[in-house]
Amino acid sequence: MQKDFHFYEPTQGHGLRHDPISSIVGPRVIGWIGTKSKDGVLNLAPYSFCNVFNYRPPVIAFSSVGYKDSVRNAIETGVFTWNLATRDLAEPMNMTSLEQDVREFEVAGLTPADSRLIDAPRVGESPASLECKVTTHFQLKDSEGKDLNTWMVLGEVVGVHVSPNSIVDGIYRTAIPRPILRGGGPGDYFEITDLTLFDMPRPKS
Repeated sequence: MQKDFHFYEPTQGHGLRHDPISSIVGPRVIGWIGTKSKDGVLNLAPYSFCNVFNYRPPVIAFSSVGYKDSVRNAIETGVFTWNLATRDLAEPMNMTSLEQDVREFEVAGLTPADSRLIDAPRVGESPASLECKVTTHFQLKDSEGKDLNTWMVLGEVVGVHVSPNSIVDGIYRTAIPRPILRGGGPGDYFEITDLTLFDMPRPKS
C-alpha cells in the first residue's frame, strides 16, 4: 500500500501548478446546454459539471459556477437541451464557451434546430440531443451552510434524438460518434474510442 501521498486541504491550497480535483474526478461528460431566453434569444454553452442521475424517468443535471445565461434561461423557461459534444464538434463547442455577450450558434457556425416537445434549441450538427424539462434547481452551499456562487439545474429527459449511425443491432454504441470528455488542467480533453473499451458485467448475487 502506498504511503507517501501528496495530501492537502483545499481551503489551504493544493501546492501544485493546477488544482488536481477536476483531473481526479474525470474525465467528465460535457453538458452542452441549449436554452432560449424569455425574450427569444438563443444560448449555447458547455458545462463539464454534468451527469445523469436517474434511469426512469431519466434525469440529468448540470452545474454552473456563476448564475450564467444557461441557468437563468433554464430556470425562467423551465426547459433546456443537452447536446453531445464530439471530436468533430470540439472546436465549435469550445467557441461556445466564450463568456462575452455573443450569439453562440452564429459565432461557432452551428445550426439551431427545433426541439419537438420543448422550446429550446438543439445543436443540429450533434449526433445526439436530449430535450429536458427542469424538475428542480438550487444554489450549492459549503460545509458550513454558506451559499456558493454555483447553481445546479436538474431536468427530466422528455425527448431523445439519436443519429441512426450510432446504433448497431439495436444498441447505441458510445464510441461511434467519438464523444469528448473534459479532463483537468487548462484545456485537457479526452476522446472515447473502442480501443479503451472493456466489458465487465455486474456480478450475480
